Amino acid sequence: MKIDAGLLGALVDVPARIREFEEQGFDGVVTAELGGDPFFPLVLAAEHSERVELMTSIAVAFARNPMLLAYIANDLQAYSKGRFILGLGSQIKPHIENRFGMPWSQPAARMREFILAIRAIWDSWYADAKLDFRGEFYNHTLMTPMFTPTDRSYGAAKIVLAAVGPKMTEVAGEVADGMLVHPLTTKRYLEEVTLPAVERGLATGARAREDFQLCYPVFVVTGRDEKEWEQTRTAVSRQIAFYGSTPAYRGVLDLHGWGELQPELNALSKRGEWVAMGDLISDEMLEEFAIVSQPRDVAKALGDRFGRTIDRLSYSFPFAEDAERKHYLDELRAA
Repeated sequence: MKIDAGLLGALVDVPARIREFEEQGFDGVVTAELGGDPFFPLVLAAEHSERVELMTSIAVAFARNPMLLAYIANDLQAYSKGRFILGLGSQIKPHIENRFGMPWSQPAARMREFILAIRAIWDSWYADAKLDFRGEFYNHTLMTPMFTPTDRSYGAAKIVLAAVGPKMTEVAGEVADGMLVHPLTTKRYLEEVTLPAVERGLATGARAREDFQLCYPVFVVTGRDEKEWEQTRTAVSRQIAFYGSTPAYRGVLDLHGWGELQPELNALSKRGEWVAMGDLISDEMLEEFAIVSQPRDVAKALGDRFGRTIDRLSYSFPFAEDAERKHYLDELRAA
């Protein structure tokens, strides 16, 4: 199992933080498209590291187009000497239409075509194939030497796709190199819904499970004292509530009999009552969606829950000294 750390915060802090993560033994770092661009930190990370892999988790695909992301991925792949992983997600309709001002329709079908379009563009660069991609949502038929990247020495980056529902999960299995399991996922949902959908996608694409990576940014509630414990519990509860308010994610709640909570959370979110939303997350729900453990036991708890199903975890063991963190990373890799 590989373990990634989250590379969040100000750009000015990236050089020092990436060196620390590499020295501590992390396999990679991930960025998120929250309050800033997810690619800029990885440029700095590539410059100030030698070994760790660099992944967006996620970049919003439908806020961009296949050609733009093909160029960005090639630049980061070349600059990092082959260490970049393009992590994509669809976001949801209100954000795509009202925040990004971009079109939304048939997200699973559109995402499948989006990834295939990127691969067609890359084939024109790396394999000298004629660019002739014609789809329902995207058309790319023009590529000249002037607009072909000059540094193509490290080839195509891997693509991993974030998914929750069965349709998008099947797309990941069919056309991506891996899947970013959504944080709002329980062990039961993973086993009963996600993994079967991945297998169906892999079968459609005639691909093998060993060539496909399952990545999971896990929720953890922990702390060295009561104050830290309550801080992480509050933060995780609010994040679960935020995701749970999204209609597209209701299926996860329905599986556990909590589906009626989704419209209540959604109504509170529209009123901006974020604190009240978090208060609705019970201890039972928290135990299902998060690892709830003392710091010294987190690695074992993660391994026990996901060691046989997940190939890559995102968690940085924030309440550990460097020596402890290295021990926890080794313990988790062995799970």
